[in-house]
Amino acid sequence: MLNQEKISIKEKIGYALGDGAANIAWRGVATFLLIFYTDVFGIAPAAAGVLLLVARSSDGISDVVMGVIGDRTKSKYGNFRPWILWTAIPLAVILSLLFTTPDLGPTGKTIYAYVTYILFTLIYTANNIPYGALMAVMTGDDKVRTSLGSYRMVGAFGGGMLVQGALLYLVAYFGNVDPQIHLSQLNADKYEVTVSSPHEVPNANIKTENGIATFSWKDELSGDKPTKDKSFAMEQDSQYTFVVEGEGDLKAESFRVINQKKGYSYSIYLLSVFLAGFMFLTFLTTKERIKPSAKQKDNLWKDLKDLLKNKPWLILLIVGLLFNVYNATKQGITVIYFKHYLHDELMAASYLVALMIISIGGAMATAPLARMVGKRMLFIYALIFSGLINALIVFCGPDNTVAIFTLGIASEFAAAIFPTLFFAMLGDAADYSEWKNGRRATGLIYSAGSFATKFGGGIAGAIIGFVLAIFKYNGQDSVAIQGAVPGIIMLMSWIPAIVAIVAAGVMVLYPLNQTKMTQITQELSEKRNNELILENQG
Repeated sequence: MLNQEKISIKEKIGYALGDGAANIAWRGVATFLLIFYTDVFGIAPAAAGVLLLVARSSDGISDVVMGVIGDRTKSKYGNFRPWILWTAIPLAVILSLLFTTPDLGPTGKTIYAYVTYILFTLIYTANNIPYGALMAVMTGDDKVRTSLGSYRMVGAFGGGMLVQGALLYLVAYFGNVDPQIHLSQLNADKYEVTVSSPHEVPNANIKTENGIATFSWKDELSGDKPTKDKSFAMEQDSQYTFVVEGEGDLKAESFRVINQKKGYSYSIYLLSVFLAGFMFLTFLTTKERIKPSAKQKDNLWKDLKDLLKNKPWLILLIVGLLFNVYNATKQGITVIYFKHYLHDELMAASYLVALMIISIGGAMATAPLARMVGKRMLFIYALIFSGLINALIVFCGPDNTVAIFTLGIASEFAAAIFPTLFFAMLGDAADYSEWKNGRRATGLIYSAGSFATKFGGGIAGAIIGFVLAIFKYNGQDSVAIQGAVPGIIMLMSWIPAIVAIVAAGVMVLYPLNQTKMTQITQELSEKRNNELILENQG
């Protein structure tokens, strides 16, 4: 039967690579862009938060427009696959520009950030809505679609693991400065360290190789608290002196000074090459099988009316928005939390990799768990469990790394279920519309996925920026950073947890249980096969 054609493992993996590519871009932006803006590019946190929110304000329109365009694209490659090909290189290029730091004044920096970020969201839309819709037309079986969704999320978390696990180490590699370092030992584990560079380094960061010792400025006022790293601007041949303590047997080669601007830019350039390559593989290995009925007339107004009457889609739109606020808030604050609360930025990479590994397990567990309890109830349980576990991080001190990792991993296992179910259930909403109204607008339905992802991320960025601004955070001022620690802890723990619990309450209203979806799938299968028979007879 046409709509029950089996999908090979090769095709599932090929499809998954597309979300691996998308998450190099999206998780890279969600996790690192805010700290890049505030600590490296020098944009105030409130301004960065407003930027992330304002730039997303047009997403609802652009996403719907792209869904309409995808449904009406006519190509020998199908409706949606060609967009994956056409946008692969533009998406890689704009991601690279997003993490490039031109030498501009405060106003110029803000304008550059707005322009590049808005272009990024538009190109991401042109890529990701067709990519998401492709899943719904690769198969008409809702259970196979759930399995395909699991593969997709494994790819997504794999791409996330690549960028979140490797980026900080790549920054350290590409941004390595070869400074002149002089140190004198004051006692067993206390040193006076002076650094200078023959070149200007606009945004340097210094720490020891092992990341154990703490740094404080030698001539700073008493408000300067010892931290495991310091960020500062280095003028050519100027000397900068620190008191370093807590680690013995230090030598000049024990210290690492990183040019963060160069490090971030070169690292993203490299990862962008992988992004484009993965997108090309997705295009080459996938196939579109489900098409709208030949009797369906092109009627945009009718498609929009059907969409607004589609209760499953409306519920998914709200829940998708909320769980993306939840996930993006956690991702956006993680590096800041580890850098300024645990004083170990590279440990954030290990934490993020651990979350990605457990996320793969959560994604693969989604299909069997959904068969046991149904997609709707699994979604509700996962939201409540993940939110409550995440809230417990508020009780962890900076030395409780085992507890932080344990709670984060447990919460993320359940959080991995959200997007896996969400994109599969959007396909169910498309089937529901075809079953109820006799019309199918897959791209328009899947515009909810991109809108929820991008606008949810924008709201999360605004929340982070505003909370940090309330606590007077300044990523280039060590005293201000320490004063903002309570806000950083809130953003890492109970603020996103509240959002998850609200999302669970909304999901209770979702009307499509497994019994209903089995009925819809069977009736649509019979209808499509009858149409195919009549078409062949004609």
